[in-house]
Amino acid sequence: MSNKSFSSWYKSGSPWVWLNAGAVSVSLVMVVGLLLLIAVRGLGHFWPADIMSITYHDPDKKPMTLIAEAVETEVVTAARLQKVGVHLPEGQKTGERHLLKVGNRDYFGLDFLWINQLWVGETSYPKDLIAIERREWGNFYGYLTAVKQQGKVIATGDKVWNQLQVRLKRSNSLVAKIKEIEKNEIGKINHGLEELRLQKRQDELDGVAEGSLAYQQIEEERKQWNVQYQGLQKQLADLYAELNRDQIMVKISDGREVELPLAKVVDVYRPNAMNVGQKLAFYFEAVWKFVSGEPREANTEGGIFPAIFGTVMMVMIMAILVTPFGVIAAVYLREYATQGPMIRLIRIAVNNLAGVPSIVYGVFGLGFFVYFLGGNIDEIFFQAKLPSPTFGAPGMLWASLTLALLTVPVVIVATEEGLSRIPRAIREGSLALGATKAETLWRTVLPMTAPAMMTGLILAVARAAGEVAPLMMVGVVKLAPTLAVDNIAPYLHLDRQFMHLGFHIYDVGFQSPNVEAARPLVYATAFLLVMIIIILNMSAISIRNRLRETSKASEN
Repeated sequence: MSNKSFSSWYKSGSPWVWLNAGAVSVSLVMVVGLLLLIAVRGLGHFWPADIMSITYHDPDKKPMTLIAEAVETEVVTAARLQKVGVHLPEGQKTGERHLLKVGNRDYFGLDFLWINQLWVGETSYPKDLIAIERREWGNFYGYLTAVKQQGKVIATGDKVWNQLQVRLKRSNSLVAKIKEIEKNEIGKINHGLEELRLQKRQDELDGVAEGSLAYQQIEEERKQWNVQYQGLQKQLADLYAELNRDQIMVKISDGREVELPLAKVVDVYRPNAMNVGQKLAFYFEAVWKFVSGEPREANTEGGIFPAIFGTVMMVMIMAILVTPFGVIAAVYLREYATQGPMIRLIRIAVNNLAGVPSIVYGVFGLGFFVYFLGGNIDEIFFQAKLPSPTFGAPGMLWASLTLALLTVPVVIVATEEGLSRIPRAIREGSLALGATKAETLWRTVLPMTAPAMMTGLILAVARAAGEVAPLMMVGVVKLAPTLAVDNIAPYLHLDRQFMHLGFHIYDVGFQSPNVEAARPLVYATAFLLVMIIIILNMSAISIRNRLRETSKASEN
């Protein structure tokens, strides 16, 4: 290419077009690659991995047998292996070591173990090896030897697996009944008793004489609640007696035979005996349990439904709060305010608010919303509960308001941009036909601006769903015992604290006592958070596109 043609090609701007296209392509590849990495590392955790029986010859210990799942393998240098007492053959510069999940934490101390390939002996995959998912102490591995009822062996040999399945199904059904009674029915009784206590306290504050008809009614209702409570306690005692009936005997890797109560078992499976179809069915069931279940074991086991619910609900409340305030502010600044130095200063302030660190909003939310607004609400409306706070403590409402405050500049700017693109002729035509300014704004301008409003809301949702720092100060907790929605009036409890996927990732990743067990859950939770943000954004984009089509149709 001659210098002249190159110069003309350069001046035409084509290089910048190609450069931008390349940058976009690289960005897309990086985003897709990151999502794939998160998905593989997270969702792969739920696949029922085969269980190995390994003979291991550590020179410093007796030969032993390990029963474990293979987690990962890494190649390390000879110098690094030397530091842990492993000496490779002369001339060999690298060696392999494997991370195994040996489980049985209550018997072995740790449920993950690094072993060196140099000392690995015979490896086999017996089909009768079982993996047990427990409610406490993580997974358990071994050979199923017997099923017991009230301490007596009732099944061994070929019949033991079928007996286990029948009794495990019964055990899990009893656990579900117990949970239903403790969480819902007894929870409702506790709520009723607490309401009576507060009513009595309020009567004391109002000067109602003790022994009056109001006091007698409270005592009568308390007796009725106590009668119901005693009946449920008896029912629970019977259920617990039935639940503790069955046990299983399992032989572990060191030869010991241990007894496990079925009340502590969630699931039992034999991955080495499964075919591909059975593993797929187990995999999807495990993913569903993760999405729909509640966390256990310091959030390193179980599901994350409370965190999903809290994240989605908080974002929806935030969207309901931020949209009207952002739109009203934008309409005033663009349509009603006299344009001058003060309005320009306000616009600069709004733009700068979008760049304020989120933790600053958290401090403001804690001071203004929680302590000032919430404290005054408690003083006026919830005196009987004091000194225990109701709205004067972090909760769902204050977290949503804090995020609404954080994202309102985005909605204001996007709505103003939409209003500025509406041709002046449309406004003048509406006014010429006799419509007032308010009617013109409400029936003509705002419907045409709706796609821009939705764009602002999309950006607000995308930012709010991933925020963590301010939420740690105004409502998010490690574990919320109850959801913000339940079957107790008023059914929606915005004063309650809640779980959040972003904080859950932080807590599991950095505060977990069992790092290796928590790592795959960090990936899985991160992938789920990204998927929820994508779903929320796609829903908003779909609504925006429909509004855009409606706006075009009305113009035609």
